[in-house]
Amino acid sequence: MPIKDILSVVDLAGDQPASKYALELGLRYDAHVTGLSIAFEPVVPAFAAAPMPVDYLQVAHEQAVGAAKAAQADFEELARRAGGRSESRMTELLTGGPLDGVIHHFRTTDLVVMGQTNPDNPEPMRELLIETVLFESGVPVLLVPYIGVKAVEPENVLVGWDGSVTATRAIHAALPILARAKKITVLVIEKKARAGVQPGADLATYLARHGLNVTLDVITKPQTGIGDTVLNYVADNGNDMIVMGGYGHSRMREFLFGGATREILEAMTVPVLMAH
Repeated sequence: MPIKDILSVVDLAGDQPASKYALELGLRYDAHVTGLSIAFEPVVPAFAAAPMPVDYLQVAHEQAVGAAKAAQADFEELARRAGGRSESRMTELLTGGPLDGVIHHFRTTDLVVMGQTNPDNPEPMRELLIETVLFESGVPVLLVPYIGVKAVEPENVLVGWDGSVTATRAIHAALPILARAKKITVLVIEKKARAGVQPGADLATYLARHGLNVTLDVITKPQTGIGDTVLNYVADNGNDMIVMGGYGHSRMREFLFGGATREILEAMTVPVLMAH
């Protein structure tokens, strides 16, 4: 399915790498881009010895809304400069609260673009928002490094393949992007070799039938964890995008990424397209 509708979560501060990436994608794919700015409402501590002053809560609310409106204005200016079709929205969310009130924004789009968590300038609830959108929206998520991206159009894409449903969904979601890449590497990481089996050959054949330039690479008995193995491979081979399934498990409605996924998202230096 072509990419015709993109939603970007607008950062409340910084250079807006995710919004810039989304707007450039919109131009390249003739897609409509929506910038969603979120006002994070303050939380009243349950253990407070006395009621919080009404004026304090009002000021905190106004600050949260003001920051979201300023970020929305930043997106609108970026969109004006970029050209193309776009709009902006603002919504409010209780800090630390459930995301039920905002998840509907993500369900009617082809692709959600969000910024990686920036340890030096963290966004409120960013990691939880990434996890919830990935696991609950039903839409693929493209994470953009907080350091930014030099070129939006990836030429050398790494596809992580383990035969799972999540990896399959990520690949199908990425087909419009893969179709423009010059090189695609299907990477399979095996804990032990299997006699008479060529892991990933079926996927490489499938992608080749789409007219894509595909290379298959299998790493057996990696010396590091899967996450570090993928990141090292990207660094050594100059890949400029990763396509992979997003893994995790739920517990008391809190979504927690699996170890390999978390490692990649924490240390990624290129965009990562994930689906669940």
